[in-house]
Amino acid sequence: MSAARSDSPLAQATGASALPCALLPASLFALLVGGLISVPLPWSVSWRWIPALDLQFALYVDGLAAQFLLLITGIGTLVAVYGAGYLAGDGRRWRVFALLLLFMLAMIGAVCSDHLLLLFVFWELTSVLSFLLVGFDHARESSRKSAQQALLITGTGGLFLLAGIILLAEIGGSCSLRQLIAAAPAFADDARLPAALTLLFLGAFSKSAQFPFHFWLPNAMAAPTPVSAYLHSATLVKLGIYLLARLDAAFSDLLFWEYALVGIGTLTAVLAAVQTVRERDLKRILAWSTVATLGTLTMLVGLPGQGAALAVAALFFAHALYKAPLFFVAGNLDHGAGTRDIDRLTGMRRYLPWTATAALLAALSMAGLPLSFGFVAKDAMTLAKVEAGVFALVSHATLFVGSVSVAVAAVAAIHIFWGRDAADRATHPHEAPLPMLLPPLLLVALGLLFGLRPTLVDPLLGAAAQAIAPGFDPLQVDSSYDAWPVAEASIATLFFGLLIYFGWDRLHALLDRARELDELGPESWYWRKLKFIPKLASWVTRRLQHGVLSGYLLTLAGAVALALLAALLAARPELAWPSLAPLPLPVVGCALLIVGGALAALLVRDHLVLLLVSGLVGYGSALLFLFTGAPDLAFTQFAVETVFVVVAATVLRRLRQMPTPLQLAVGEARWRPLALLVALAFSLALGTLLLLAAGLPFEAQLSDYFAAESLPAAHGRNVVNVIIVDFRALDTLGEIAVVAMAFVAALPLLQLARGRS
Repeated sequence: MSAARSDSPLAQATGASALPCALLPASLFALLVGGLISVPLPWSVSWRWIPALDLQFALYVDGLAAQFLLLITGIGTLVAVYGAGYLAGDGRRWRVFALLLLFMLAMIGAVCSDHLLLLFVFWELTSVLSFLLVGFDHARESSRKSAQQALLITGTGGLFLLAGIILLAEIGGSCSLRQLIAAAPAFADDARLPAALTLLFLGAFSKSAQFPFHFWLPNAMAAPTPVSAYLHSATLVKLGIYLLARLDAAFSDLLFWEYALVGIGTLTAVLAAVQTVRERDLKRILAWSTVATLGTLTMLVGLPGQGAALAVAALFFAHALYKAPLFFVAGNLDHGAGTRDIDRLTGMRRYLPWTATAALLAALSMAGLPLSFGFVAKDAMTLAKVEAGVFALVSHATLFVGSVSVAVAAVAAIHIFWGRDAADRATHPHEAPLPMLLPPLLLVALGLLFGLRPTLVDPLLGAAAQAIAPGFDPLQVDSSYDAWPVAEASIATLFFGLLIYFGWDRLHALLDRARELDELGPESWYWRKLKFIPKLASWVTRRLQHGVLSGYLLTLAGAVALALLAALLAARPELAWPSLAPLPLPVVGCALLIVGGALAALLVRDHLVLLLVSGLVGYGSALLFLFTGAPDLAFTQFAVETVFVVVAATVLRRLRQMPTPLQLAVGEARWRPLALLVALAFSLALGTLLLLAAGLPFEAQLSDYFAAESLPAAHGRNVVNVIIVDFRALDTLGEIAVVAMAFVAALPLLQLARGRS
């Protein structure tokens, strides 16, 4: 979405009026910084929320959560300031600000939750709110489809996450993250643990755009630039990595954990790096490079050793400091030049000098050049790989991904701003207003400051690494530092990165010829399955919504019969047959009357006779109620059956006197054999269920209670009447309602019969 023009005084004033939206995140950021200075970590608070589900509102803030909170509130403040300029003059800007604030609160809740079910609640809130933000410009079909895709993938992943949480809680005996981490060695050999971790992986991978879910993130670039800068560089897409990093302390010793994260993370990073070179849209280039970074983070979480924990914390922080400004730069270019196509964005330093400065400093950090905080992060990454002794294939893959990052940084800083002026420029570019310049410049300045003085953030990174790897010792990490592998990796990455940059167009053309392979990828599979859903729904509708009442009844009875049979088979070891006694003669007579009426209904074809013999089933049931001590049910059944039979018989007789008698369908003949089988299965299942229920020990608690409380509580000596009128008054009211509805149903039939007479 292109920003509204905000260079007019009115638009700038309107943008300034939106600046108060930054007060809440700025206040939260200030409170957090003050709290970190005055109160040592960790912080924890808990109170009971839903006792029936053992759900506690438990919050816990350690070094890892504190780092995320600083990014959520700090970047959120700058996004709000940037949005005030980017959306100036847009009447929908308040909706964006409201959704961003709600999203911020959901992210805060997610990273602070110590209870897995509470984390899941906030997790799903972020998915719903991101759907609304990505689909902000809902008048455009591309925005709607991108939002739908993001919700379907992350929402489906959330369901897998919930299943994993439930299974993990059952294995570990708790939903508390701290308790599960502490108890992990005790259940590490549980046969169910790989299934639980696989479900958790699916939830985390879908949220953080890991293979095979990686394609949704670049498509979400339909969102406004402030949303992309916040959700897709600093917060939402890192939530899955946060969960994996949080659980790493519990499962880092498992080979399944290590191989799954290193394998999927490396594969995601490489595929995303290749896709980056295929793009010409600057936001999509940045989006694919974000996916590559997320894959690298996943790989680092899976690596063993204390250096990997430090690398995760450093890359978390560095990526937010350089990727959010680059998204801001892309928004400034879209705002000032009206395009994000890198072929039409050359020589832009002449028109956007401050944006060019921000792009240059952010690119230095993204490329991992000295004196930038990105260099500190890549230094820690190299140390982690050396310490872990990764496979050569993984090492080569990370070298390729780092080289592409260097090339992307060069495209954003050199190609766009220092290249030759584009000849086909449709508009005269102009610099962005102040609210759109301050956030990127401030972030890159912080990145430069922390690169020059990394000791300023050492306590924060150390506390985060301590949360990921509880045995983290900074002195031990320092003692294993070797400058040569770091220098070697930096030189190689810079060299190959420049080669990719200078050969970008050739590589792009080469990869563009292989777009047919996209048909084999997961995104193509997603779109095919999405198109298949309406076809499947149409097929099911044609088969089930056929308009024949007897077919509906057959389907309903068959489904209930299958459910009853499944329940009986599942509970078979715990049930016993009752001791059968001779039935009283009246009960036998009623049963024979019911069976006779049912069999007669199968044989007759005349509608009037069919109606009369089916009435025998109802009258037999009423007599059965009467002889088994339920006179209230018997009288209700008698009334309903009489009304139905008499009124329906009258209507049928009148319809037969019509000049053209109305044809009534009894049911399709082709369904009758199946209907007989379903009826037998239903009666067998229900009869077996009733017999087994009769064999259970009689529970006298209710009957004893009614006998004892009838007189003092309801002032009645007839216990049955008291139960009907007082203790089960709603039940009695329901029986009265049945009689009333029978009369209401009969009324139009009587009017029809009267009109035909």
